[in-house]
Amino acid sequence: MALIVQKYGGTSVGSIERIEHVADKVAATRRQGHQVVVVVSAMSGETDRLLGLARAITERPDPRELDVLLATGEQVTIALLAIALAKRGCPARSYTGAQVHILTDSAHNKARIRDIDAARVRRDLAEGRVVVVAGFQGVDEHGNITTLGRGGSDTTAVALAAALGADECQIFTDVDGVYTTDPRVAPEARRLDRITFEEMLEMASLGSKVLQIRAVEFAGKYNVPLRVLSTFEEGPGTLITYEEPEMEQPLISGVAFNRDEAKLTVVGVPDQPGVAWRILGPIAEANIEVDMIVQNVGEDGTTDFTFTVHRNDYPKALEILKATAAELGAREVTGDDRIVKISLVGVGMRSHAGIASRMFEALAKEGINIRMISTSEIKISVVVDEKYLELGVRALHEAFELDRGPVPAAEGAAPAAGEAPSGS
Repeated sequence: MALIVQKYGGTSVGSIERIEHVADKVAATRRQGHQVVVVVSAMSGETDRLLGLARAITERPDPRELDVLLATGEQVTIALLAIALAKRGCPARSYTGAQVHILTDSAHNKARIRDIDAARVRRDLAEGRVVVVAGFQGVDEHGNITTLGRGGSDTTAVALAAALGADECQIFTDVDGVYTTDPRVAPEARRLDRITFEEMLEMASLGSKVLQIRAVEFAGKYNVPLRVLSTFEEGPGTLITYEEPEMEQPLISGVAFNRDEAKLTVVGVPDQPGVAWRILGPIAEANIEVDMIVQNVGEDGTTDFTFTVHRNDYPKALEILKATAAELGAREVTGDDRIVKISLVGVGMRSHAGIASRMFEALAKEGINIRMISTSEIKISVVVDEKYLELGVRALHEAFELDRGPVPAAEGAAPAAGEAPSGS
């Protein structure tokens, strides 16, 4: 008998019919002899509806009261699912985040989990019940309802699995696993049987929407085996786990991309200590995240400093940078919000040379100019013009033969010269 935590997202519980379908899946898992804890999101569109109600009153609702409002979405779902399970003769009990005592900090709308009191859940499991828990929410030390931010139900499920020592945490969604890239861009994209935490973390940070990045971080930290499955199709899904020495690692696991990129450059900045801080300090103070950074030093004692931000932050960042450039005596500030980032991800990079040159060659053959490059131990990212996104993704998917499946290390040894997926 295994202890399994299952999470069902908003699409999976988007109607009464779909909640009934989820109840069938949960009951079937329990009939196999497993103990089951289920974490659910609000019904599809419900969180946006509630947010719309609040913003019909004011554009800036009080964060505490907004959390009280948004948390009601999951409360509806847990009750309906528990009712559906009871109809099937499957004893179940529903709990809000506060009732399970998912303790968080007090950062309303984006709280982080500090601790979970699993005693009540364990007691119900021991008495033969399925436990249904509201995702996305918790309670702070003062008893205030908090929410974890978009995608927070994934984090709730992983945290519960860690607290309970679950054998597996299953994330049910509208896709049947993690793919080598977005099938809508490259139809030949292939579902991966398994992927490492490191690779999934890179892919989530690079734009893959399969899993919420905080959930992957949590799972990796507490070694919780994750499996991504489809609510609507039967299949093995994709297992996310630690790298095992005996596993044959493919060179590249996937091609990821992010459409929401913008680039800013300050030209002719004096090349002196502290200049990077003076440029990026005001950007950070404005709560704007910086992604890729490139600095080019010229022969005239000046430097060109380029960095990327989320496209939504581009206008604000450009305004701040122009003020900073004037203070620094820079020659000019330029920007471009029509760029994208394409990345290769794979733990196989650690032991194979020539990945970067193979990537650059594939893009060059398609006439795609690379504007920026960034690397890590298991990732290579490039910035290119927006119009080349789909062509670039397909070219790299083909160049690394990702439609073929894993290649044994001996066959996949690097070519003479030497990056992730936007998932779904």
